[in-house]
Amino acid sequence: MSAATMTLYHAAASPFVRKVMLVLHETAQLERVHLQSILVAPTKPNLALNADNPAGKLPALRLADGNVLHDSRVICEYLDHLHDGEPLLARQGAARWRSLTLASLADAILDAAVLIRYETFLRPADRQWETWLAAQQDKIERSLTYFEQHALSELRQRFDMAAIGLACALGYLDFRQPEHGWRERHPGLADWYAQVSQRPSMLATPPTN
Repeated sequence: MSAATMTLYHAAASPFVRKVMLVLHETAQLERVHLQSILVAPTKPNLALNADNPAGKLPALRLADGNVLHDSRVICEYLDHLHDGEPLLARQGAARWRSLTLASLADAILDAAVLIRYETFLRPADRQWETWLAAQQDKIERSLTYFEQHALSELRQRFDMAAIGLACALGYLDFRQPEHGWRERHPGLADWYAQVSQRPSMLATPPTN
């Protein structure tokens, strides 16, 4: 494979960046991408990132022609069109819409977990909104229950885009909310995650501060 022609704005703690990294690993495209480490916080914008992604969020992918893609879903689908293996996301039909819906639900878990992190880590304890935090936690729990009850058989079939998103979500819960105890309430997901967490791509991309 040729030398890196794309640059990925990267932070090892970001679960959305991890999604992109998993796709790169799973599709054997790591050599195409140079990782540019960057620090981003809601209250500390990064000017270099903002110049390429006005939303100021990770990940962002600079292509060889200078154009920049942002949002992990956009980047992951772009990368999925660059390799010759079986697509991680179905190209058409009902399977595509089902996979996109499950991937979106996994992202909803991540969105809620990241918002909880911001509220509890950045805001002083006496100013935290407990009702709002509980609502975000409920969103996570409802979504995990749906995966447990309605999507386990699909997750077990192959490590596709939806499975990658959910694996990142569960890994992020372990990373930022180790007290969450999701395994006790979702034993099927716990068994599935124990298996996929041993994949080389997962072992190579643990979230770190």
